[in-house]
Amino acid sequence: MSKPRSLSLAAYRVLSWGVPNAAGQPEHPRPEGELIWVHVNAQDRLRTVLDLCRRLQQTRPNLSILLTAPPEADLSRWDQSEYPLLALPPDQTGAARVFLDHWRPDIGLWVGGGLMPNVITRADERGIPLILIEAQIDIQVTRGAKWLPDIARYTLDCFGSILSTSTDTARAIRRMGIASGKVKEAPPLHVSPNPRPWPEDELIETNHALAGRPVWLAACVRDTEFISILSAHRQATRILPRLALVLQVADMTEAAPLHRRLESMDLRCTNWDGEGHIEDTTQVILSAAPEDLGLWHRVSPVTFMGSSLERGAGGHDPLIATALGSAIIHGPFVQRHQQIYDQLDAAGAARMVRTATELGDAVVDLLAPDRAADMALAGWEIVSEGAPQADQLIDMVQDCLDHRGTDNART
Repeated sequence: MSKPRSLSLAAYRVLSWGVPNAAGQPEHPRPEGELIWVHVNAQDRLRTVLDLCRRLQQTRPNLSILLTAPPEADLSRWDQSEYPLLALPPDQTGAARVFLDHWRPDIGLWVGGGLMPNVITRADERGIPLILIEAQIDIQVTRGAKWLPDIARYTLDCFGSILSTSTDTARAIRRMGIASGKVKEAPPLHVSPNPRPWPEDELIETNHALAGRPVWLAACVRDTEFISILSAHRQATRILPRLALVLQVADMTEAAPLHRRLESMDLRCTNWDGEGHIEDTTQVILSAAPEDLGLWHRVSPVTFMGSSLERGAGGHDPLIATALGSAIIHGPFVQRHQQIYDQLDAAGAARMVRTATELGDAVVDLLAPDRAADMALAGWEIVSEGAPQADQLIDMVQDCLDHRGTDNART
């Protein structure tokens, strides 16, 4: 049964009619099959949403994903996404209709506040199931329409499920007249990486070749960091003479010249992407293929996340390394993933260094078995805490899509 039309909503649509201009026309074709539309209201939540989308596609491989951001978002500053990421058109009646006509989402997931009445209410009228997570009472109405009553209540009531991270927010939403059964408290989503498995025979063979030697990994290293990494390794070998370094370069074209450079420095080096043979005397294992990081994170109890000692690159995502049980060391320049590094640092799962000397000291310190194990446990608690919430949300999306598919089949 459809909801009775709100007079405030009717007035709002007139006030916000607008005509979408050419810039608001969809540029991307709609993919075939099921499509979930996920709106991310805040830039710092994109990383978490991307992780959820990947997990969702593992469960439902044929599901296509569309991501949207607020109309005013500068997407050049947002993280790169493997899914289409568009700014929603302004909250005008005509623009909302054009957006929904083109994309025809099978379900909508809204993350955070910035609720836009036109696109949300029109999606609801089309029978598109809507879920609101990390809910906020934050309605973005067109200028001149703020005086209209009931817009917030009517917009929130379009969601079939509302998950709030705050008891006060959940209570306030219920007091607006939203059915209590719709509103639940739930923690915010966290990134919960799901690393790909690695062939057991290759892992056993590599560990056997290393013969119990202490190992550390420097991952995603830029050329400007090579000297610092090698200096730190030389320093650490004074305490741990059999220490092996796995040096994984961020730019694959740097691998060959770096190999020659290492040989000229009298460092016994093996090129994993070439012969890949580890001797008992091997000091540096040079690797370039990013897909091999899954092996090295499993082999190395300590990982230095490169592209972070010098300004410019902004660091790399540390969560796969954390999920695979590696203690994390990083430089100060990790602004691309600042939030997760701050969280790991605060939990004792990661350590920041600023110089080659600090890096060498940290490698020696963290390779003590109890230190690495404590950090790995702290990291595991962070990467696993979001799994139940993500699984619950994925089940909700699956149920909505399954019921929608059944209803469509009946009609």
